[in-house]
Amino acid sequence: MYESRCGICCNDCERKEEVNCTGCTNMEMPFWGGDCGVKVCCEGKGLNHCGECEDFPCKMEAEMGKDMGFDPAPRLESCRRWIKES
Repeated sequence: MYESRCGICCNDCERKEEVNCTGCTNMEMPFWGGDCGVKVCCEGKGLNHCGECEDFPCKMEAEMGKDMGFDPAPRLESCRRWIKES
C-alpha cells in the first residue's frame, strides 16, 4: 500500500511525530505549510502516487530533494513497488 504521493515511506520517518505529520495523503497541506508540487500534480490527475502516472518518473519527481542532498532512488523504487502491489 502506498504511503505518500512521491514514494517517501512515511511510516519509516523518524521525524513524523516530531513535526506532527500524518502523511501527504491524509493532509490538505504538507506539514511545512507550503505547497508540494508532486502532491498537487498527483491529486490534480487523480492519482494515488507518482508511480501511477504515464510520465513516471517525470523531471519533478526524479529531481525532488536533490538540491537538499536527498537521493531520489529510494522514493522512485517505492513508487515502482507500489504499482506492482496494486
